[in-house]
Amino acid sequence: MKTSKSLHTATLRYASTPPTSDQIKSISQILQKRFNNPDISLEIKQDPNVSGGFVINYDNYEYDWSDKGREDQLESGLIVSHDHFLRRHNDEDNIISILKGRIEEFELYAEAREIGTVLEIGDGIATIKDVGAVNYGEILLFDDGTRGMVQDIQRNSVGCILFGDQRGIRAGSRVVRMNREAGISVGEDYLGRVVDALGAPLDGGPNIRPVDYYPIEQPAPGIAERQSVHQPLETGILSIDTMFPIGRGQRELIIGDRQTGKTSIALDTIINQADKDVMCIYVAIGQKASTVAKLVNTLKQHDAMRYTTVVAAMASDPAPLQYIAPYAGTAMAEYYMHRGQHALIIYDDLSKHAVAYRSLSLLLGRPPGREAYPGDIFYLHSRLLERSAKLSDELGGGSITALPIVETQAGDVSAYIPTNVISITDGQIFLEADLFFEGMRPAVNVGLSVSRVGSSAQTEAIRKSSGSIRIDLAQYREMAVFTQFSSDLDDMTKKQLAHGQVLMELLKQRLGRPMPMTDQVITLIVANGGLLDSIPKDQVKLIQRRMLNWFHHRQEKICLELRQEKYLPDRLRQEILECAREYLKSPDAADEKLENEPY
Repeated sequence: MKTSKSLHTATLRYASTPPTSDQIKSISQILQKRFNNPDISLEIKQDPNVSGGFVINYDNYEYDWSDKGREDQLESGLIVSHDHFLRRHNDEDNIISILKGRIEEFELYAEAREIGTVLEIGDGIATIKDVGAVNYGEILLFDDGTRGMVQDIQRNSVGCILFGDQRGIRAGSRVVRMNREAGISVGEDYLGRVVDALGAPLDGGPNIRPVDYYPIEQPAPGIAERQSVHQPLETGILSIDTMFPIGRGQRELIIGDRQTGKTSIALDTIINQADKDVMCIYVAIGQKASTVAKLVNTLKQHDAMRYTTVVAAMASDPAPLQYIAPYAGTAMAEYYMHRGQHALIIYDDLSKHAVAYRSLSLLLGRPPGREAYPGDIFYLHSRLLERSAKLSDELGGGSITALPIVETQAGDVSAYIPTNVISITDGQIFLEADLFFEGMRPAVNVGLSVSRVGSSAQTEAIRKSSGSIRIDLAQYREMAVFTQFSSDLDDMTKKQLAHGQVLMELLKQRLGRPMPMTDQVITLIVANGGLLDSIPKDQVKLIQRRMLNWFHHRQEKICLELRQEKYLPDRLRQEILECAREYLKSPDAADEKLENEPY
């Protein structure tokens, strides 16, 4: 509690030369007018820590007329001028003359800064008093240059999470209120780069030129600002594009146990967006640096980094950076959406994100709930995923498609975090460990996976060629369980089992080999026509590869029509079936030089 004397006394600290009586009178009048208090008086003190000039403190406000304050203000002004010029002109030749003019015209003006004091510091959390009327999510600056974000507001103090090393901060350290919310720089220069959760480069490349500054927390678009999801976002994975299609603006959860191929699906989806006008953002949360490096190398091998940004908050990074990483990535995606473009964002994974937030909440003294998570853990992910949307045409028609990843334990989708995210998203792709170890990759469980957008997110060619593949697979799996110990089967059952085995083989794909829409349509038509049912199981993928290669070399007209029209009239379906029958009469003789690896 401040004493009555401190409420009416301002402190003026100087280095060596005290202010004159006229200066003291002028400063007192300024303070009395600024704070509407005619009783304010000045207490004059010499302070060797002040580097020339003087500093005035009143209540929790500070006016800095020192040499250090002048340097900081000049440096800040030059940085702002530099960034502003490059954003507008993208020209470095004239920037030197601009900065020279700023230096010559520089004049110190001291603004009132609200100053707080650190009460406690530890585990990446600082408790601060007397910092003023700060807002939740506001940025604070500590004496050593470390930045933090207000995450907890109490009656007499605030809790701040730190974005840097806390070793330079101790009890009694000063904190300056920045009067702006946490945000990140955005722009096209981030494409092809690996950055941390604050937007700083991690790949050793040149400095990034930002175009704008977006808050990491923004309200989600309202209902009137959205439109229904109707444009497909093709993953290149046959089992997903056929049975669980994803549309631009959709939120589709990828869920499964550890090491079941969740990240592989996300990578294939990014690789398949080449030349489709979709900007991709991959957010790595709590992963090893070696894992992120391997992922970036895979994207570079497929030339996918040119339209991708990787936001990495590694396992070695503090919990606050892991907490804000997905919000920072979403802000980058919103930059493209607001420009009428399309963005795809991968959150890998939200289980680790929830653990990081749980750590912060417990350190802030919030009461634990189920599985020790705080009570607002659902809101944590809902306010993140609701920002993914398909905007209305009036707002440019841009979109953000979100593919969050959640890890389960022993396939338990009824755990706390999985059920939360399932209820927020528009469907889920469930990867089953048993299928994965049986060699079915991607190990998509047909029964537990779903897309609530459905055929609205499919091209007509895919929709018409898919047929009853999902029902056929479900019947096959059920029948395979009942007939595994039976030796006497009727012809109909044998036929269904053979057809199901062929479908299971066709749905297998290698990592990094997304399938074009034309190849998917041809494969589905031939499979649903039963033309591959008599082929031995171990020969299905080889025949598929050779047949598709033959179509591209001998039936270019069919492939071109599918690729351009994305429509499947009955005439074209019959042509594909007739060509497939022709090929299957002598598949070995028709073998061409294979240009691609098997899918």
